[in-house]
Amino acid sequence: MITLEMMPLLMFAGLVLFMLVGFPVAFSLMAVGLFFGFISIEMGFFTLSFLQAIPQRIFGSVIANELLLAIPFFTFMGAVLERSRLAEDMLDSMGQLFGRVRGGLGYSVILVSFVLGAITGTVAAQVIAMAMISLPVMMRYGYNMRYTTGVLAASGTIAQIVPPSLVLIILADQLKTPTASADVGSMYLGAWIPAAMQIGLFMLYTFFLTRIKPEWLPGIPENEITLKGSALWKKALRGIIPTAVLIFLVLGTIMLGIATPTESGAMGAMGAVFLAYLRRKQLGGTAEWWSLIKQAYKNTARITSMVIFILIGATTFSVVFQGVDGGHWVESLFSDLPGGWVSFMLIVNLFIFFLAFFLDFFEIVFILVPLLAPVAQKILTPVLLASFGGNEQAAATGALIWFGITLSVNIQTSFMHPPFGFALFYLRGVAPKEVKSSDIYWGALPWVGLQMIMTLIVMFSPGLVTTLLDKGHAPAPKGQEINFQMESSSKPAASSGSNELQFNLDGQAPAKPPEPAKKDSNELNFQLDK
Repeated sequence: MITLEMMPLLMFAGLVLFMLVGFPVAFSLMAVGLFFGFISIEMGFFTLSFLQAIPQRIFGSVIANELLLAIPFFTFMGAVLERSRLAEDMLDSMGQLFGRVRGGLGYSVILVSFVLGAITGTVAAQVIAMAMISLPVMMRYGYNMRYTTGVLAASGTIAQIVPPSLVLIILADQLKTPTASADVGSMYLGAWIPAAMQIGLFMLYTFFLTRIKPEWLPGIPENEITLKGSALWKKALRGIIPTAVLIFLVLGTIMLGIATPTESGAMGAMGAVFLAYLRRKQLGGTAEWWSLIKQAYKNTARITSMVIFILIGATTFSVVFQGVDGGHWVESLFSDLPGGWVSFMLIVNLFIFFLAFFLDFFEIVFILVPLLAPVAQKILTPVLLASFGGNEQAAATGALIWFGITLSVNIQTSFMHPPFGFALFYLRGVAPKEVKSSDIYWGALPWVGLQMIMTLIVMFSPGLVTTLLDKGHAPAPKGQEINFQMESSSKPAASSGSNELQFNLDGQAPAKPPEPAKKDSNELNFQLDK
């Protein structure tokens, strides 16, 4: 006999079984949700009318969700920039600038990936572009193959946390509870410091290798530096200035409150098309430019369709899961852990780390985040309450953003896990035959370790995420009395006293009657006791 308490666990077991068989994730979610939905109706856990919530949520929260329009815009922008050879020019100029020092090409790859992450937001575009441009050069100058493959794959995953990352947009959409929600602008603000620290950690590791294994990361010989002085700086600026303008169009307008994420995505898409048009001669002419645009349309349609189908499947699964009290089951599973919020964050992140061996970030976010968000808000809000000046509502929003940024840093590893990491697949697909698959897999391991270190840093240092967030206004201290003294230059007629208004906001009568009237003043007293 199946009981209500068994249903949430059975639903998860059924989902794992479907995915192990190899059934597509989107349709696995739909199938499991509807299958257990009809079982629940038969067992009397809810009625058939409860399933009406599925189409209502699909059309109300998915199809009509304007925030999700940002996904095709940013995807299209990344697809255009991937083929516009912007990365090639930037890498060439950066390589000339840093090439003389040991590890200079590694530093260049990391820095250019950071900049590209701020204008593409997609891992596939970065890994493929960086590998096609940098891998032959690094091989030619004798860079260690495991370091080369590792830095190319890892630097491509930086797009996961550098705004305008698609992961941050989707997390903002999924991090919602009845009393708080994360927004895209706040997620972007919260991600900047961790993203910069991630870059710093990668560069620090590169510097460390130049000291213990200098032969792994040689400098470019002086006679092969073709550009110097003002010519080099002009070429660098030609790549940096258009990029900076595009970054402002995409991110600056959101953070200044000028545009919504969807509007900024549209501006970014148009900016990418215009930038590619200006570079049409380097692309081979107008015909090649138009071919690039058409291919970007196809890639955008494919990725957007995949995201929407997974989201529809996740909605079906989530409605039924909530109908069988799955939310209470998840909350009870994590709320009573010994160690409080530390245990919660460690267990959730370890679970997602291992789950990322089998699922990509879309599936993880759509399946797990809506279930964990209410629990995260309940457990993490007290941790941030003091730093938010006692403003519980602002602290609740900050808790969701902190939780989301921690997950986004962790989910980077889903692209790097041997043997299923997509970044490794992308790299294998464009690498020449002389690059061994074992070098790609072994080269990824140190960078996965660095990503996990960064996850721990963000987990135990919430200030890195919340520093740039709006802290709101602190509530008035308990028992505080606020007096407003309003004086007039003219004396009231036929009255020697004043009109005094006293408000006691604890729902009880004032503690003492008003004092006798005083002359020539209007005084308002507010008593804020709870």
